[in-house]
Amino acid sequence: MENDSLTRYAEITEKNRREIVLLRGSGCRWRRCTFCDYHLDFSLDEGSNFALNQEVLEHVTGKYGRLEVINSGSFTDLDDRTRRRILDICIGKKITEIHFECHWMHRDAVPALRRTFEAHGIQVKLKIGVETFDARYREQVLHKGIDETSPSRIAANFDEVCLLFGLEGQTETSMRYDIETGLANFERVCINIMVENTTRVKPSLSVIDTFMRELYPVYKDNVHVDILLNNTDFGVG
Repeated sequence: MENDSLTRYAEITEKNRREIVLLRGSGCRWRRCTFCDYHLDFSLDEGSNFALNQEVLEHVTGKYGRLEVINSGSFTDLDDRTRRRILDICIGKKITEIHFECHWMHRDAVPALRRTFEAHGIQVKLKIGVETFDARYREQVLHKGIDETSPSRIAANFDEVCLLFGLEGQTETSMRYDIETGLANFERVCINIMVENTTRVKPSLSVIDTFMRELYPVYKDNVHVDILLNNTDFGVG
């Protein structure tokens, strides 16, 4: 499904200031997460994707020296010309740190990506969506497709982690455990609060209330924690 009505460029001006772009790829290859419909932003037309992505990337200025690239999937879903264009933009705009997202299933592609950018003095940061470190809940309820239970082993190829809160069954204790485990094993934690979407998984208002009352005040000013109360809080989407 092609969707060109989305906001695809923004600036994040708080905590680790950076520019962010929402590009379009061939689509997430996992597509089994019960809570996710982001994968609907895709096209199998590489030429169309590249044209769109090139237009979005023209907005990048390099003003913060950092760029985050997301594409409703993994960096591996981007076409080769788009990936080359990202590298050229980073070199031309003197960007020294770039952030990508990647599903667990593509972890073996991470070292080559790092080498490509680091050869030009650009540090790569990889973010993985784990959602929770409760492996049973993660796989039996959320169907994340991560066949590893050890947080440290999951973190071996990644620098940052996304968590998902506001789901039925989560508690203050479980959410605090997820945050602290994320901080202990990754450089940064990005907390996403579940919002209503097209999937059968619905937000739990009581769990969200618990998070806002007990945990949000504790972590909202932590420089290593991003909190997205809405999925467009980074300005794209």
